[in-house]
Amino acid sequence: MPPRRRRAVRSPPLPPSPTQLSSTPPPAAPSLEPPKSGTPDHDDPPSSARRRLPLAAEAQEEWHPLPLSAADLSLPLTLPTGQTFLWRRTSLSPLRFTGAVGPHLVSLSHLPDADDARLAFLLHSDGSRPAARAALCDYLNAAVPLADLWRQFASADERFAEVAARLGGGGARVLRQDPVECVFQFLCSSNNNIKRIEKMVWTLAGYGERLGEVGGFVFHRFPTIEQLAQVSEQELREAGFGYRAKYIVGTAKELQAKPGGGEKWLASLREKELPEVIEALCTLPGVGPKVAACIALFSLDQNHAIPVDTHVWKVATQYLLPELAGKSLTPKLSVVVADAFVTRFGSYAGWAQNVLFIGQLAAQKVVVAEVTSDNGTTKPTKRKRGVNRNHAENM
Repeated sequence: MPPRRRRAVRSPPLPPSPTQLSSTPPPAAPSLEPPKSGTPDHDDPPSSARRRLPLAAEAQEEWHPLPLSAADLSLPLTLPTGQTFLWRRTSLSPLRFTGAVGPHLVSLSHLPDADDARLAFLLHSDGSRPAARAALCDYLNAAVPLADLWRQFASADERFAEVAARLGGGGARVLRQDPVECVFQFLCSSNNNIKRIEKMVWTLAGYGERLGEVGGFVFHRFPTIEQLAQVSEQELREAGFGYRAKYIVGTAKELQAKPGGGEKWLASLREKELPEVIEALCTLPGVGPKVAACIALFSLDQNHAIPVDTHVWKVATQYLLPELAGKSLTPKLSVVVADAFVTRFGSYAGWAQNVLFIGQLAAQKVVVAEVTSDNGTTKPTKRKRGVNRNHAENM
């Protein structure tokens, strides 16, 4: 069983690695961003530190730096790779993603005139800029030193080092999403593909408060449990959710009935051990061990949670557990695979698995959208569609 870890994501430094590599990962990373989809409309840094990012069709706007370089966070390797389905690409050159983080409607981009392609945000909605910055830093897990993690992973595993080099040396970060938002996104992901997941999640978001329009998309704050509990199963079925409709309605009602409320109950899972978290999440309609592992990793500070799908199974049988090659993935073997990842990579094994998952998709040319250069500009490449994080095949 993995060691008990309470809120480890909030409290670096990391556990010492067996070997420290001296090289620093380069800032640039290729993109795995799926094409724009979804139906439209359904303490602040000093002024001297603020930067302006030129946009093709807009006047210059005031952008505010975040404490993350491109090596710390690559937008194409983080936002469109199956952790979340609510961000939309609202500009290609320079690359810009727009989404809601709580009540804050923001765009994210890399500053093209910064040596390290510093990440910056533009606040579109009303509200406090320092509050938006704090919410973003929490959402983006900014406290975790990604370069240190990648060096530790690369020293522990040759396969990781190979994939990391192919992806540009850094930037694939695990998010710390709002648990309610994460639960309902992954309820939509069961036996599904990215395009349909995005459409369903976008529909759910439309039940929340309208925040504004950017790039032709109308963005909403993700709805509360109470708002989702008012949606009928029939309404969701008519919107194309299929059998997932009953799970969404059922989970909303289950969470609504929790003592103290569903938000408080989900937040309390951040202080539990992983087996207890998985067991608790699996009491919700439509949530199995794999969906639970995704929710645990991407929103509940369970950094060693391992969502095992066919892509991760392939990596495991080729590089970690070759003795299992030729066998079929079962729930019992999923546990064996998860334990093998934790043994190899430690308390942040989920972050390593996330990189290997992305690398597996890139190797198969499943979702490859653009290559990002050092200054944040992009050029299009060929793309195939159809894989999801939960991952295309569910058990």
